[in-house]
Parts: sequence; C-alpha cells; structure tokens
Amino acid sequence: MCVLSADEIRKRIKNGLISDYIELETQLQPNGFDCTLRSVRKLKSAGKIDFDNTERLISESEEIEFKDWIYLSPGIYKAILNEVVRLSNDIMAIAKPRSSLLRCGVSVETAVWDAGYEGRSEVLLVVNNPHGVWLKKNARIVQLIFIKLCSATHSYSGSYKFENIH
Repeated sequence: MCVLSADEIRKRIKNGLISDYIELETQLQPNGFDCTLRSVRKLKSAGKIDFDNTERLISESEEIEFKDWIYLSPGIYKAILNEVVRLSNDIMAIAKPRSSLLRCGVSVETAVWDAGYEGRSEVLLVVNNPHGVWLKKNARIVQLIFIKLCSATHSYSGSYKFENIH
C-alpha cells in the first residue's frame, strides 16, 4: 500500500477520480485533496443500526439554509461535500479534518471510502467550541487521503454508492 502524491492524484483526476471541485490548484495538497462544504443538515430523529442492515434506519435530517456563511452552535451536524469521488477497485480513501477546523474547536468524523465507491459523501461535523463556529459555503473542511491497495479488490456495492449525485 502507498499514499498517492499530488502528482498521482492530479493524473487520476484527469481520469475521473474527483469531479465538482472548486479550484484544483488550491484543493490539491502534497498528500491528499481538500474537500469543500456544499450543505449542512441537522439531525432530526434517532437512527437504528443492526448487524446485517435489515433493520437499519438512518437518522432523518433537515437542511439548514445558508447563502454565504452559516453559524453552527455546539453540537453535531451532517455536512455534504461538493466533490464527487469515483474510486477505482485499487484505491481506497480516508478523510481527516483540516487543521484550521480543529484549531476552531470543530472536528470531523468520517468512515472509510471503500474501493469502488462513487458519490458525493457526507461527513459528521462536531462543533466542540462553546462559542460555535462560522463556516463559509465551499470552505475546505476535510483532506481526503488516497491509498493504493496492494491489489485490486471487488467494488463497493453498498447502499451509499452513488449517494447525493442524482
């Protein structure tokens, strides 16, 4: 396994790795790609998680409208990213919060982007700062790190494939 460099990410973007980004040169980092804030949602109900997903129920959420800036008080929020990611069967990804976000008392929780995933991802914003935070639309909030697998694997086929792109 190895982490893709900026040059390798740039090559793969030309072949469809990432689309709907704002500005390639700003978002492309030495070891990853900065993803940006499209929208924010507030959780409105409890969820249910079981072993085989037959009884899974994802929490309902409601979009918080904003044109330019949004103020988020302490709590948890679902953030939808602008970028559409299309992973081949030999690449997976992990996201980490940008350090500026952490310095403002906000963290991001994410899951693994499995090989073969395609979609506009959602992440969990956790506002720990007791004074809240202001976020501007299209702010860079997470860095996506791409990892080349030792060998190709079967493609992700879960229920989140193609999320938020139709």
